[in-house]
Amino acid sequence: MVPLSYLPSDNQPEVMQAGRVLRERAQRADSVIYLESGRVLFGLLEAGQLRHQLGMVEGPVWLDAAQVLMDQAYTVDIVADTQVSVRRIPLEDFHEAFSKLNKDTKALVRDMAAGYCQQTELAVSRLAQDAEARCAQWLLRHAAPAEDGSLQVTLQQRKRLIAAQLGIAPETFSRVLRHLREHGLIAGTGNVLSLPQPAALQNVARC
Repeated sequence: MVPLSYLPSDNQPEVMQAGRVLRERAQRADSVIYLESGRVLFGLLEAGQLRHQLGMVEGPVWLDAAQVLMDQAYTVDIVADTQVSVRRIPLEDFHEAFSKLNKDTKALVRDMAAGYCQQTELAVSRLAQDAEARCAQWLLRHAAPAEDGSLQVTLQQRKRLIAAQLGIAPETFSRVLRHLREHGLIAGTGNVLSLPQPAALQNVARC
């Protein structure tokens, strides 16, 4: 990656305590973070908790340079697991330092950054599929025949309690239900949901 010697020397380290959120997913970069010491976790925050951990690194290491080089928003949340010391490098300084690398090195770094971003996006998408599968399994498990012979589910608990049983955030549960509704796999309003395509829902549950 970019050697620190290529960067201005007046950038001072910042000490943060464990639990501090260093980056939030879907944000656009306003700087690049270099982790001098300490350990951070990569994952997905839900209701303020890192419920899905995708990785862990210890300093010294660049944390989010790949997304900056690919001009992408963050796909994961970055949270301090221990006390950490970080430097926040302004984008202009980072890009200027990157431009000093020779042509072959820049090409190599960009290829590695692209691969890292693709793998991270794949990991996040698999987590989303897992949440859908768990919700589909729960719906099928709690389904009962209706008077017309179709299947329906009566939500006898609050959605946040159901989400807790599934190990996901209430927002994730609501988002999955909305997605299933948009695809015609559930229907109805209120506490009673019908399952018009149980075979298709079973396919989701197997994912």
